[in-house]
Amino acid sequence: MKNSQLQDKMVNSDRVLYTPSAFAKNNLMYLQEIGHLQALSTHTSKRSRLSSFLFFYVQSGSGTLTYEDSSYALSAGDCVFLDCRKTYSHQTSEDLWHLQWTHFDGPNLKEIHAKFIGINDSPVFRPLYVNVYENILNELQELTALENNVRDMFISEKLSGLLAQIMNDCQNRDSYKIIPQKSLVLVEIKKYLDEHFCDKITLEELSKLFYIDKYYLTRRFKQHYGTTVNTYLQQQKITHSKHLLRFSDLSVEQIANECGIDDPNYFARLFKKIEGITPGEFRRSWKGSK
Repeated sequence: MKNSQLQDKMVNSDRVLYTPSAFAKNNLMYLQEIGHLQALSTHTSKRSRLSSFLFFYVQSGSGTLTYEDSSYALSAGDCVFLDCRKTYSHQTSEDLWHLQWTHFDGPNLKEIHAKFIGINDSPVFRPLYVNVYENILNELQELTALENNVRDMFISEKLSGLLAQIMNDCQNRDSYKIIPQKSLVLVEIKKYLDEHFCDKITLEELSKLFYIDKYYLTRRFKQHYGTTVNTYLQQQKITHSKHLLRFSDLSVEQIANECGIDDPNYFARLFKKIEGITPGEFRRSWKGSK
């Protein structure tokens, strides 16, 4: 770990360069660097093929981000989450910006970032309470000074919290404003699915029942809940089936019927696809457990 200050004609930065343990790099999300940057003059920073993910937010000032051939205007309160393996650049405007950022990496972050983009449709988002991110980054930087052998695990936990906050803010951004009627309908549709997942439900039926275009429903449900209607129904069925496998004496065929699946072979294939084991193997593994 090294705390360094850099000042030149373009920026004044205060950063911590961090070297995680081999254990952390192989098993955890790990920190690479973290800090603040105050622009002193207009300039552009450009990078590509960097094995890192970057989160930053604009504390003050404004500028522009270019990422995957798209440009985004940034101002105070905007947050950015990037996969730095892709080419990106950011440029402060004459309203010189102050940024707080962290670079980090770890297992499955590529997939997590892809899920973020799938929900948000952009690397940029604007949370209601940006001070939450300021607190997370300040706490993360404080953790780098710990003198104990579980420091990297605390850092990984804090990075997980950062990612959870990012995903939560993007997924629930409609709740920050007056919720459109169609977004309220999504809540009602999810409630209906929770109560009727054992029934045979189609998009066409949902469309007629809730007076909503099925293509709009497909797109908005996935954007809002991070999964498709069909996948959500399958997950609910499998969750219910696991309860029955553990706490009832019903046969696998009976459990399939209870979950609204007529074909026990299809049920077994679906169960294994989601859980990685067959219904029988699941039941035997939990035999005697409470």
